[in-house]
Amino acid sequence: MVLALLGACQGPTADSSGFSTTPVLTTTPAGSADDTATADTTSSSGGRTSASAGSSSSGESGIGETTTVLDLGTMPDIGDGKPVGCKGKIDLLFVISRFGYMKYRQAQLIDAFPKFITTIESKFADFDYHIMVVDGDADWGSSYCTDNCPTLACKVGEPCCAFDPCPNCPYPVYLGQPCCGAVDYPCGQLDLVTACDNAFGAGNVFPAGDYASNKPCPIDGDLRYMVKGQTDLAGTFACVAQLGTSGGDNLGQALTAAMQKNINDPGGCNRGFLRKDALLMLTFIGVNPDHGGGNPSSEGFAEDWAKAVLDAKQGDPASVVMLTFSNPDWEPYDEILRMAKMFPYWMVDRSDVSDYGPAFEEASSLVETACAGFVVPG
Repeated sequence: MVLALLGACQGPTADSSGFSTTPVLTTTPAGSADDTATADTTSSSGGRTSASAGSSSSGESGIGETTTVLDLGTMPDIGDGKPVGCKGKIDLLFVISRFGYMKYRQAQLIDAFPKFITTIESKFADFDYHIMVVDGDADWGSSYCTDNCPTLACKVGEPCCAFDPCPNCPYPVYLGQPCCGAVDYPCGQLDLVTACDNAFGAGNVFPAGDYASNKPCPIDGDLRYMVKGQTDLAGTFACVAQLGTSGGDNLGQALTAAMQKNINDPGGCNRGFLRKDALLMLTFIGVNPDHGGGNPSSEGFAEDWAKAVLDAKQGDPASVVMLTFSNPDWEPYDEILRMAKMFPYWMVDRSDVSDYGPAFEEASSLVETACAGFVVPG
């Protein structure tokens, strides 16, 4: 299993699949899947290709194949008038894995945090924005650490540690290593953990585990997401987004949970995060494809996750912008990537790219296009 996971995490070199370290931006004009609209694909080098949305063509998509926008509903009829636009509101949701192999991405994640915020504060300076981070696991923290609080002195192989990833190996993996690798694990603050901290799709406010912030994050207003005017936005975002490596990578399931009405309604964990009159920008960061289909992957498949997003956005696929990081060898298995390509506005970059910042900056440019055509629900 360990070897299989290692194989899944190794980034392949660029090949004929069309993946490269150059982000590829894909925009498709809004319309139903029955329309024969033109999809413009713009790379950072300025090259342009086109594909027919909703049909099979020889055009190239952002990952080297035909762009197909599935039938996810029809845009609202705006008649002869101009669309009223998004009125300067955007909800930004980051869905980030905290699977063990994310430790190999911690440096670039930490490097990207201030770049994400710089992009948000510059490109969305006139927007009323919400920013939330969720992870691919329903459980808070690390059970190996919590079970050994407050001393954290237990080691792998000792009776106090249940962790033994390879019990049949001649030399068990990690034998003699600390059962909890987080020397700063917040043993003294376990009373602050709530039901929302142990809920799929709830905004992170208290990351804990190996490589995590291991402290409550100072979000203003007793919310699980940040709003414009947040005190020390860059520092707070870095706190909530440093999720560590002591959890799962079920990003599709986390997304679905975050889209549910009850979690966003008054009294819900994420009360008020999703707004009907706001665009939604989704950013997915992981080290493995989400195969879907249930344990150990997310429940459901791309169509189910796309439907959850559409249900939350009043059936309007053009009110959503998607950014995901993937790899060409994931193509047959990555349901997150397949879901992203069901929407008109999406972008993909390699999961092993050395810098997440440029892709996020380019993907955020799609917001202007989406905003121009967004019709606020009545």
